[in-house]
Amino acid sequence: MTENENIAGDDTGAGATRSGFVALIGATNAGKSTLVNRLVGAKVSIVSHKVQTTRAIVRGIAIHDNAQIVFMDTPGIFKPRRRLDRAMVTTAWGGAKDADLIMLLIDSERGIRGDAETILEGLKEVHQPKILVLNKIDRVKPEDLLKLAAAANEFVTFERTFMISATTGSGCDDLMDYLAKTLPEGPWYYPEDQISDLPMRQLAAEITREKLFLRLHQELPYSSHVETEKWEERKDGSVRIEQVIYVERESQKKIALGKGGEAIKAISTASRKELAEILEQPVHLFLFVKVRENWGDDPERFREMGLEFPKG
Repeated sequence: MTENENIAGDDTGAGATRSGFVALIGATNAGKSTLVNRLVGAKVSIVSHKVQTTRAIVRGIAIHDNAQIVFMDTPGIFKPRRRLDRAMVTTAWGGAKDADLIMLLIDSERGIRGDAETILEGLKEVHQPKILVLNKIDRVKPEDLLKLAAAANEFVTFERTFMISATTGSGCDDLMDYLAKTLPEGPWYYPEDQISDLPMRQLAAEITREKLFLRLHQELPYSSHVETEKWEERKDGSVRIEQVIYVERESQKKIALGKGGEAIKAISTASRKELAEILEQPVHLFLFVKVRENWGDDPERFREMGLEFPKG
């Protein structure tokens, strides 16, 4: 329950409103962030080639008919190896258990293998209603999609199965229609024009982290982190933002900076451009790269990311 719960009310003039939380879970790189952005109609979650880019739960808010649908984009579920991995997987399952409805997204090309099978087994212990969403259907034969849907339903009984393409939007309207009719009646949780509950400072850091991964996903290890340290609204209507990219070793700092500062300049330019579009105001972005050894074992960094620090 949030303080904004009653802002919108349910007096829309077209019947009772509905609202609820829908948790997207799935293996890494199944397309969850792409789908959330598609359904919300705006950039609320970062997308990159690198796996496990979503670290904490990102809520994207969509209005469809009389329903406010709050999508919870959870971290990809995989076999954890490090402390950060364990925190992300725990967060993903926690998000699922807090939702009104669980939406399992499966990459149709990969099918039920490895992490997807583990997730299906785990869903047997989760009691909320569940729907199955097969993504990337444009890359798979129809008969193979039907076999995949049948196989998944042998693990868990899903209320419905949807076949979509998060990239093209195919099948997404039917999915939204179903969600809008299925969520419980009640007032909206957020104002009508709000698309995410992520603070703007954190969203700005996520945008820069995405550009960092897109530019250096082959060279820079997964263990990098971005924080917005300063945010100054200026009298001329622009905003000055200072962010720090944390890496674990000096060699990683050199990669992030690039020869003659080429990499960091390209990352800054791409991030500044997107932030200016989102904020609808000029942006002055300053990026700094700092070495912080073993930041993945620092409880403060986990709190910054919205994750619970796992003990042991």
